[in-house]
Amino acid sequence: MERKVRVRFAPSPTGPLHIGGVRTALYNYLFARKNGGDFILRIEDTDSQRFVPGAEAYINEALAWCGIRADEGVLEGGAFAPYRQSERREIYLQYALQLVNAGHAYYAFDTPEQLNEIRATYELEGGTFAYNYKVRGQLNNSLNLSAAEVTKRIERGDQWVIRFKMPEDEDIRMFDLIRGEVVVNSASLDDKVLYKSTDKLPTYHLANIVDDHLMEITHVIRGEEWLPSLPLHYKLYEAFGWSDSQPAFAHLPLLLKPSGAGKLSKRDGDKFGFPVFPLRWVSPETGEVSRGYREDGYFPEAFINMLALLGWNPGGDREIFSMDELITLFSLEHVGKSGSRFDPEKAKWFNAQYLRMKSDEELATLYRPVLEAKGIEASDEKVAKVCGLIKERAAFVSDFWPISAYFFATPEAYEEKAVAKFWKGDNPARLAELRDVIAGIGDFTKEAIDKTVHDWIAEKGYPMGQVMNTFRLAVVGASMGPGMADICEVIGKDETLRRLDRIGEVVPVKA
Repeated sequence: MERKVRVRFAPSPTGPLHIGGVRTALYNYLFARKNGGDFILRIEDTDSQRFVPGAEAYINEALAWCGIRADEGVLEGGAFAPYRQSERREIYLQYALQLVNAGHAYYAFDTPEQLNEIRATYELEGGTFAYNYKVRGQLNNSLNLSAAEVTKRIERGDQWVIRFKMPEDEDIRMFDLIRGEVVVNSASLDDKVLYKSTDKLPTYHLANIVDDHLMEITHVIRGEEWLPSLPLHYKLYEAFGWSDSQPAFAHLPLLLKPSGAGKLSKRDGDKFGFPVFPLRWVSPETGEVSRGYREDGYFPEAFINMLALLGWNPGGDREIFSMDELITLFSLEHVGKSGSRFDPEKAKWFNAQYLRMKSDEELATLYRPVLEAKGIEASDEKVAKVCGLIKERAAFVSDFWPISAYFFATPEAYEEKAVAKFWKGDNPARLAELRDVIAGIGDFTKEAIDKTVHDWIAEKGYPMGQVMNTFRLAVVGASMGPGMADICEVIGKDETLRRLDRIGEVVPVKA
């Protein structure tokens, strides 16, 4: 019988969630929803030395902001709880001992100091030390000690680890849903630590395999950096006798720096001025602040759309997809093998597209707090109308005030270049004439303003560009903004006339 699709995203709470991790969560989520399956959020906090307070809460908040909802997890609960590995610690030792008893793993009593000495000796001779089949027969472990000696050491409290006994010379044949067949010879692999007596916690490798098996995970979709661990994971499934139920694997390509040279990192964001985390993060250790996409003004749906296309493409030139459309179209077959270069300007482009798709009323709601902070009072209708006129010129709501301030306040200054170019010659006198024309418009609508002004310019035979740019300078204070009829309709007749009068009072005419 075909098993129900079950995938998991299993981050470690060792810091803020990188956008590469968000993409991994997203692909798992899309795959689960596409196939009618479950998406599990499991917190892998077995690395006690690197645990960072607040990181787990950050992970949950970040995924919630992105619209990635878990079916099972620490917050949601579920039939396979607990979903935090530190709360499952009693489970792992029995499985580690099962491997020891079956001859697939062994106790190692080598101290860190002893291993460092051996490592240093190898390096002096130009070599690299690996704890593997070549050396394990001479080291301090249960392969070389009597059962009585092993028991004695454990009982007296000696520190120990359990290591997997990797075969000496075996071609391990694996299959990756993105990369196809992968073959690695076991001679190139070391005997990884599976369990440590010091903190009574498993390493990632053991906990990962055991939990995936117990939680009936059918597909493991994770980053490319875990590909070197795949041979060990295959051998662990085999050693436990779980090969028939082991999950299918898919290793996602890396997110690359904007230059394309290497993996995207926080330092790249700091250097080039863009966030690499979904939410703002304040380090509890140093107080260092890292920017977040949410706080930088990105819409979550734009962020998700951008991330989805970094490594996956359904074909064709289309780039804008809702979450529901992504779910319908997503497949691992269309995930690439090579890394995807992150483009911060493209990220802004995505946000601009989503901003323009929002209704004027929704944008007005987002813009109003900015206006209120500046002491601006305006009707909902006016704010919505302004948003409709300027949204094609913005990428973020934070862009609105610099490009629309003149809708809400009379310009206090005038752009020097525009003054030098247009506030000279006959233009001030023409503007005075235009002021009287504007004053005579009864129905002060966009259509009436536009027709009256253009008819007057044509009748007078004045140069259209000179008159309209001088008109814009007086009303806006700069060479920017939508059509003048739109602007005048929004600010009203009285304010338009006031601004046409003011420029002549405060700006000297150029000769």
